[in-house]
Amino acid sequence: MSSTWKNNIEITIFGESHGKAIGVVLGNLPSGIKIDMDEVAKEMKRRAPGQNKMSTARKEADNVEIMSGLQDNITTGAPLCGMIYNSDQHSKDYSLLKEKMRPGHSDYPAFVKYKGFNDVRGGGHFSGRITAPIVFAGAIAKQILAKKGIYIGGHILSIKDKYDEYFDMRLSKDTLNYLAGQKYPVLNRDIYEPFIEIIDNARMNQDSVGGKIECAVIGLEPGLGEPFFDSIESHLSSLLFSIPAVKSVSFGNDKISEMYGSEANDCYYYDGDKIKTKTNNNGGITGGISNGMPIVFNVGIKPTPSISKCQETIDIKNHLNTTLEIHGRHDPCIVFRAVVVVEAIAALTILDLVR
Repeated sequence: MSSTWKNNIEITIFGESHGKAIGVVLGNLPSGIKIDMDEVAKEMKRRAPGQNKMSTARKEADNVEIMSGLQDNITTGAPLCGMIYNSDQHSKDYSLLKEKMRPGHSDYPAFVKYKGFNDVRGGGHFSGRITAPIVFAGAIAKQILAKKGIYIGGHILSIKDKYDEYFDMRLSKDTLNYLAGQKYPVLNRDIYEPFIEIIDNARMNQDSVGGKIECAVIGLEPGLGEPFFDSIESHLSSLLFSIPAVKSVSFGNDKISEMYGSEANDCYYYDGDKIKTKTNNNGGITGGISNGMPIVFNVGIKPTPSISKCQETIDIKNHLNTTLEIHGRHDPCIVFRAVVVVEAIAALTILDLVR
């Protein structure tokens, strides 16, 4: 089971949802960078479970213990290892899942690939719990990028079929800072209550819902990236699809495939000495290379597969068709907690490009 991504920087994640600890090792970071651990803690809290009725009741502080790579909160150049100890496991809730395969979950293909030895408790290494160390790694990457004038932020674009506003051309650091400070980051505050109502209805019906997250990168200079295999889209997509439950990634205007070329093309103009475009339908990337406009993309998150509603499935041990009602503690919607995860992956990808 490989859990390492390597290019200009190296990312290795480890641990299982109900194991002793989870964590990440970041290799090839620049040395001499001062890290604000209070800011890291704020990022971790944005993802942490057990904060409201829309989240799993599992309580985890998600405090990170630094094992290496920082001295006096300054990067040393050695691999930076952060460890998060698990403390609130209800492993007995998952004993049945060695035999009954959860629809929409990793259980069956993982059973086949790992010959039944994979840890199913809380999803094991396939769990969204493993995104906690990714958020830690992303928080480090964000601070390194900020020193280069590059900032990343996102918001909940949709819950089920209800939509927030899209980012506009006036996207700024202030907008991203505002969103990062919100418990539920949305651009139009009036959309929050309808979002909650959709999620609450799903929860009361023993079901779940998904949605979309829109994310932006600002301050990136033009000329970064390569065409074809090393395009910015290729790099971002490969890491974004590593987030559990991500099923779609698109860049720029969602409707660009429905436009005429004259509508889709982003026309250039001079703003003093800076070159900008009048629209940003291509999401700040053309030819796989940054063009100096904000990089904008959105990510589709599927509904949480672990639901209490009775579903048809199989008993892999006894070779029977059967049904399954999943008990335990699960999110009726993970989109709220996933915003910071998407931002973290974007930060790690962009750091890799500018490293």
